[in-house]
Amino acid sequence: QVQLVESGGGLVQAGGSLRLACAASGRTVSVYTMGWFRRAPEKERDFVSAITKSGANTFYADSVKGRFTISRDNAKNTVYLQMNSLRPEDTAVYYCAASPSTRYSPQARGYDYWGQGTQVTVAS
Repeated sequence: QVQLVESGGGLVQAGGSLRLACAASGRTVSVYTMGWFRRAPEKERDFVSAITKSGANTFYADSVKGRFTISRDNAKNTVYLQMNSLRPEDTAVYYCAASPSTRYSPQARGYDYWGQGTQVTVAS
């Protein structure tokens, strides 16, 4: 079983950048496909991005494509989400998640382990 802790959230002006980190413990993150999701107020948890175990393949929601970049450093047991050109509509709690599956999933039910989330607020 793996434990996940997100960090890096905060308040930023529109157009700014943040880098989220998801640190894993308990088990090496290299055995998991990793994903980032977000939940805006009064909305469901939405898929943001995912990365396969080796990091060879990445996937993005259309709303963040070209602005966000997911990466992983298996040696540091950490997954990152670089967020550029942030918009007010990116405001949400961001969660990282781990799946033992080789295939990525844009569905939250495809992930077995979740962090507690980190708040990202983008001011207009």
